[in-house]
Amino acid sequence: MMIKPKPFSIKTLERAARFVSWITRRRFNKMVISEAEIKPNHSYLLMCNHFSFWDGVWAIYLTLNGIHKQQAVTGFYIMSLKRQMEKNWWLKYIGAFSISPGPRSVEESLTFAAEILSTPGNLLLFYPQGNLESSHVRHIEFQQGVATIVPKIQGNCQLVWCSILTEYFESLKPSVYFNMLDCGDNHHFDFETLKQQVNEHHLLSIKKNIRFTTEP
Repeated sequence: MMIKPKPFSIKTLERAARFVSWITRRRFNKMVISEAEIKPNHSYLLMCNHFSFWDGVWAIYLTLNGIHKQQAVTGFYIMSLKRQMEKNWWLKYIGAFSISPGPRSVEESLTFAAEILSTPGNLLLFYPQGNLESSHVRHIEFQQGVATIVPKIQGNCQLVWCSILTEYFESLKPSVYFNMLDCGDNHHFDFETLKQQVNEHHLLSIKKNIRFTTEP
């Protein structure tokens, strides 16, 4: 049975922003967002590469500073593995709901995700790789979840990708670079086109983050 989230409104998210701001100042040199234009009167499927313990904190920072400041986000949700939610009971209180292996469970979770995204203002954080991988992989491998969720969405939903990269350079603390990409909406969705867009953008983001080395 799917573990459902407790309501996690933008007001709660804004209250969490103080902690997020405090922890990011302590742990990181700087946080740099390369913004994408966010469409009004949409829901938002925010997809990111999944590579770190910090991913959730960074996603909250990105939601508040890269999306909510352009267009109001009213609800924040995360799809999480059920075994992680069973170990970390508090996840459901920050908008997480579960997904676990098995056709019936997966279908229930993906349908619930589409229902969330059928309401304007809702944002769903989704990691399409399905596994932790290095941020420096040159190819983002998508699982089938996005291809199942998007066609089920009713209304208008913007698809947003963000390649998140870290680097130290001259600092003792890492800097975090958020490279956002507008991937269109659910009405013009093509899974193969999305994968191509994301992978081209991810490579460009890596190249942009390399200061002097030119790769073949």
